Amino acid sequence: MRSLILAARPAFALNRLHQPRITSLALTLRRTYSTPTSGTTTINLPAISTKWQQLWRKEQSTNSLPTPPETKGPHYTLSMFPYPSGALHMGHLRVYTISDILSRFRRMQGYTVLHPMGWDAFGLPAENAAIERGVQPGEWTRKNISKMKEQLGGMGGRFDWEREIATCEPEYYKHTQKLFLLLHEHGLAYRKKSIVNWDPIDMTVLANEQVDASGRSWRSGAVVEKKELDQWFLGITKFQEALVDDLKTLEGKWPERVLKMQENWIGRSVGANVRFPVQVDGKDAGEVECFTTRLDTIHGVMFLALAPSHPVVKEAAEKDPELKQFLEELEKRKTTTYETGQLAYRLKDVSAASPFAPKLFENGVYVTDYVVDGYGTGAVMGVPAHDERDFSFWQKFGDGRAPIFVIDPAEGVRAPTDRPYTNPGILNEVTGQWNLFRSADARKAMLEYFSHATWKLQKPQGEAKVSYRLRDWLVSRQRYWGAPVPIIHCPTCGEVPVPDKDLPVRLPEDINISGRGGSPLAQSDEFVNCTCPKCSGPAKRDTDTMDTFVDSSWYFLRFLDPHNPSHPFSKESAAKFLPVNTYVGGVEHAILHLLYSRFFTKFLASIGMLPEHVTEPFERLLTQGMVHGRTYSDPETGRFLLPEEVDAEGRMKDGRQATVTWEKMSKSKHNGVDPTVCIEKWGADTTRAHILFASPASEVLEWDEEKIVGVSRWLQRLYKLTSDSAGQKIPAVEDVKAATKEERELLRLLQRTIESTTQGFAETYTLNTIISDMIKLTNTLVASPLPADNPIRLFVLATHLKLLFPVCPAFGEECWALLHGTPDVAAEASDKSTRLEAQTWPEGRKEWLREENVTECVVQVNGRVRFVMDVEVEKKGGVD
Repeated sequence: MRSLILAARPAFALNRLHQPRITSLALTLRRTYSTPTSGTTTINLPAISTKWQQLWRKEQSTNSLPTPPETKGPHYTLSMFPYPSGALHMGHLRVYTISDILSRFRRMQGYTVLHPMGWDAFGLPAENAAIERGVQPGEWTRKNISKMKEQLGGMGGRFDWEREIATCEPEYYKHTQKLFLLLHEHGLAYRKKSIVNWDPIDMTVLANEQVDASGRSWRSGAVVEKKELDQWFLGITKFQEALVDDLKTLEGKWPERVLKMQENWIGRSVGANVRFPVQVDGKDAGEVECFTTRLDTIHGVMFLALAPSHPVVKEAAEKDPELKQFLEELEKRKTTTYETGQLAYRLKDVSAASPFAPKLFENGVYVTDYVVDGYGTGAVMGVPAHDERDFSFWQKFGDGRAPIFVIDPAEGVRAPTDRPYTNPGILNEVTGQWNLFRSADARKAMLEYFSHATWKLQKPQGEAKVSYRLRDWLVSRQRYWGAPVPIIHCPTCGEVPVPDKDLPVRLPEDINISGRGGSPLAQSDEFVNCTCPKCSGPAKRDTDTMDTFVDSSWYFLRFLDPHNPSHPFSKESAAKFLPVNTYVGGVEHAILHLLYSRFFTKFLASIGMLPEHVTEPFERLLTQGMVHGRTYSDPETGRFLLPEEVDAEGRMKDGRQATVTWEKMSKSKHNGVDPTVCIEKWGADTTRAHILFASPASEVLEWDEEKIVGVSRWLQRLYKLTSDSAGQKIPAVEDVKAATKEERELLRLLQRTIESTTQGFAETYTLNTIISDMIKLTNTLVASPLPADNPIRLFVLATHLKLLFPVCPAFGEECWALLHGTPDVAAEASDKSTRLEAQTWPEGRKEWLREENVTECVVQVNGRVRFVMDVEVEKKGGVD
């Protein structure tokens, strides 16, 4: 075999901005035999990756990558695009390996595959880098994109780089601004007062992550204050019902825990609003309305708890200095992390009565931190006997009365009184006319009772209510590196949308970002001062930028039509490719990103920009687990240790045994693994296969490089198998006829592997078992007594390489060329249809599964075929 010079580093994918010169391939593929009879073959797996990546880069630059015949419809495979931090980590490598493997599989099945890549490029880190390093955010971000694009090339992925997007480019955020204006046009983008974190020293707004656990600014160290500012909101709550109901259409397609997280975040509660009479200083003062899902427990109410912003609280604070001080303390605590329910204040001279006894004002009214502002009515009825939180609260702040138990587990069976009874049950005699009602029946009957005026009720005291925890989305950010809000504020005309012809509203490039003095854009007179598009009078631009979640809420749509200058995407492209068939990403985005993407999809569908069949953005969701690294720490001090501070047995230099754990990779824990170094050492395909094999895709992957050796040895064995059969004629599937027991067993195992691999890639995502099934097939071929030129053995080996290709594309191509006797010319062959990448996915034959002594029997009744069954054949002939 011809030898070439080994390259020092792996090649990387094509970069439009920085395209390296394609040079001659530089690698060495050596066949080394340890003994003349051992048959051990050692090949340079990293060199194989380098060879084929250079070729793919060249072919991608000329749009000549081989592709199987496209006999099926479109298929959209997408991974969550990365923030360009400047370096890929193992978590990135895992998610993009999975999406690449799935897209290659679908391409071999005959689908027209869309597998794009881009950059979630706006955000706070770039702005912080500008402050710390004195560089412009755009410059820092684009350099990082260039670095990470090179790194992505080294992993052997096939991405549609011609569709590449970056959210920080004007060509992209022009359309982000268009979508904002569409929301504004439909009344779903609006401005109102809202509380923000305010740094009184730097005079700027802080994101929550810029406030430490003690409530101080990350930069100045000042105690963060709460300040009310005009903020932009998007009306996601208009779609809250559909956002909950349509989760049912995703059952079985999204992980159950993600669906539950979405459901809980939206927080739909079906219950009732009930009004409790209130007195202040012994005089009637109206009513407090409470939302409850447990109307059956209302006879056990012993107090009302109000949110700090409730009107009753605000009015009481005007006369009570202690209450005012308490509320200020609560405001301070909002910037810190602490357990709610630990702070409460009983309003002086304020009491409440039950709707059943409107003249008996015996229940106290409290303000507390566990009642959420803006959720429900901002008031909660406290039932210590039947709610764990209320029970805990009453033990700490109650007036000494014992909880009133109004529900029993069963008729005549009392609940223990030392803890709350929270399950439904049977109402007891305390409830009067509702005695012996079941909880569900009591809720219905009480709701009917409260909904109408009667001789007992002078007016209705309640009604059915569906409440949601979800609130409209605050998207204003008082910082620079984001898409500017495309609104002009005119003293005459009010809020005026920027005309379409003037989009995008560009970020000024030469602005000084210091982190002080409020919004950076507000400090630029050139940016702020403008002319009103309506009246031509002097006006000012809005100086807020949008939350970066806005950019990522629609990026999957821009990939459909990334070069369209007039529209975010065309309806035709959406009809062709949506919804995204397979979406791959981390479970840490299970709530906000997915929720906001679903909101954008539903909004755009409601105004006719999406076809009717698109009601959800992502059909299938695969949430891969995190990658954890081996972590060493001092057992006494807890200090994290560098790997070089510990020997192979885990002992520190002083002889003590280090504590070894598996934790999320981070610089502070010294447990990170550089994907580039791993790929250089083991090769991209070995690394890809190990990522799949080491753990189920949805679970944590404990990165243990010692175990990757096993995957490398497996590929070495498979290469040896291929080498032994090089140059032989491979039979077509229709010519495969097994004559011996060994041949039938080999075909049987092949068919089982085809079926399990296909199901794993297409349905179950059991990617780790796919690798184990392939290893079993390899080992069976190694152990087979069939000669290397046996047609069945050759066919199984060739099919094995097809199954392997999505996982190990470079290694698969190398073995395919070797098997067909063209290892040195296949890469440059003009007829790309002979390449492994151009082959179709194997389907095999069901009859290969049939046992030797089993035959197929067609059962007919009255001359009609009713069913087909396998029956066992007697060894001496005949059928039982």
